[in-house]
Amino acid sequence: MKRSEFIKQVAGGAFAVSTAGAVTDEGPFATTEVQIERAQAGKPHAGKVLAAIQPHADDIPIFAGGLVLKLIREGYTGYLIRTTNDDHTGPGSVGEGVLANERDNLEVARAFGLKRAYDLYYRNHMLDSVSPLELRLRLIFLFRLLKVDTVICYDPWPHYEENPDHYVTASAVEAACWMSGMSKDYPEHFDAGLSPHSVTEKYYFARGPQYVNRVVDITGFMDQKISINILNAAQGPAGQSGAQLRRRLTAQGLHLPLLGNDDETANREYTRQFVLDRDAETGKKFGLTYGEAYHYIGPAPAKVEDYIRKNALKL
Repeated sequence: MKRSEFIKQVAGGAFAVSTAGAVTDEGPFATTEVQIERAQAGKPHAGKVLAAIQPHADDIPIFAGGLVLKLIREGYTGYLIRTTNDDHTGPGSVGEGVLANERDNLEVARAFGLKRAYDLYYRNHMLDSVSPLELRLRLIFLFRLLKVDTVICYDPWPHYEENPDHYVTASAVEAACWMSGMSKDYPEHFDAGLSPHSVTEKYYFARGPQYVNRVVDITGFMDQKISINILNAAQGPAGQSGAQLRRRLTAQGLHLPLLGNDDETANREYTRQFVLDRDAETGKKFGLTYGEAYHYIGPAPAKVEDYIRKNALKL
């Protein structure tokens, strides 16, 4: 597909692309074609490790919940890394909000089937005051320790991102993916038993316009994704919002058929209709029921080995 055709097809919303911000046709990894990634049978990714990285407890569930569920089912071992403590969100005092979000985050990790959650506990909305070197180093350590192959995170190159926690986390992740494979960066790690380990696959999402070259079909995972988002009761836009709206309308003598007649139905359908509505919009653009959009960067092509395989002669 030509770049101009791609831009026309996906212009608007999460798919808006400017030529200044997009990866060029000559870029080493990303392509200009939008590939549809569908669920695979069996465990094709057995032995691989993913890190789902989020500044806040609701980021991965909202923007990448379907992908995480899909990859875990396909054999990945997964970890959740949260960079802030969410202290400016949630119920009650600042301290109560921290605790409530911590509990929600752990429940989310369990519901995804992830092996462990790591919290870095930086202050919410203040991540741009943290040393980039420190944050990058902590991520490099985790990538080497866990032998991460694939990361899922905010896009380091989005348009119009206003939250510093989002773009600071994304930038640190991108740099750490590359540096974790270097043999001369932080050699004390190697004395502790670690070894260089590059992250070779990246799924980047964004709240606003971004370069999109992959859409993941999450139709078979949508109900699970909704359930996980409802677990984010402290700050997530799902939580008990549907039940609260149903009670408010009842007090006003009104009934919204979408919300059903009980709190569970109200919460689920509210989440589907208003919180995760862009999944339906994304899916519709590409002939799917539900989809998640990503800037995907895959492993670098093995040019030397490919050339040898095609051209080497026996002595």
